[in-house]
Amino acid sequence: MAQRGLCSRREADRFIEQGQVRVDGRIVSTLGIKIRPDQTVSLDRQATLAQSRQVTVLLNKPPGYVSGLPEKGYPSAVRLITGNNAQIPGCRAPDRHGLAPAGRLDIDSTGLIVFTRDGRIARCLIAPDSTIEKEYHVRIEGNITDAKLKLLSHGLSLDGRALKPAIVTQRHDLELGIILTEGRKRQIRRMCELVDLRVSSLIRVRIGRIPLGNLQRGKWRLLNPAETFTV
Repeated sequence: MAQRGLCSRREADRFIEQGQVRVDGRIVSTLGIKIRPDQTVSLDRQATLAQSRQVTVLLNKPPGYVSGLPEKGYPSAVRLITGNNAQIPGCRAPDRHGLAPAGRLDIDSTGLIVFTRDGRIARCLIAPDSTIEKEYHVRIEGNITDAKLKLLSHGLSLDGRALKPAIVTQRHDLELGIILTEGRKRQIRRMCELVDLRVSSLIRVRIGRIPLGNLQRGKWRLLNPAETFTV
């Protein structure tokens, strides 16, 4: 069910236990049952309604906030999701209970981050097999060369594992554009260190098809039903 994008694995277990999942029209009550690729899996109306109530928030994270649980001296960015920080004045903030970050953005970095209660979106963005692009504008200190750009694009490893190919371009004299399809811890900063460059500022400007756009720093908005991270 998670692979077909119907829900997250945790949600799938809950829906099955509640008798809200059908395979070829028949209710399934056994966890872990295997099905054929040609079989039809569907959710009952109650489960579908529960999915429709799942909320996703887009936030322009300022520096000094962590993506997940608070750390000593650094609050969680989810605390910014209040009525006072809405991009649209007067917009009511959703209940923050259960909102989890779908991907990380380190303390010193800024830009687009996603908080969601929708397991389908979380899986789309952070599953190990996800191919969703994340685009960054990165200010650099150091000498940018073609050889360094080539290495940043392909050929580096972190923690003993090769990095997936990236798209790296030089936007300005001291600014790079970097597009990744993975999210290792402090990946861009560590990549740059490997080629003798230092990141002075980093902003995420796009996740999949969703751009940061005119979302102001520290502000949030809801993902609207017509928007999608995938094609």
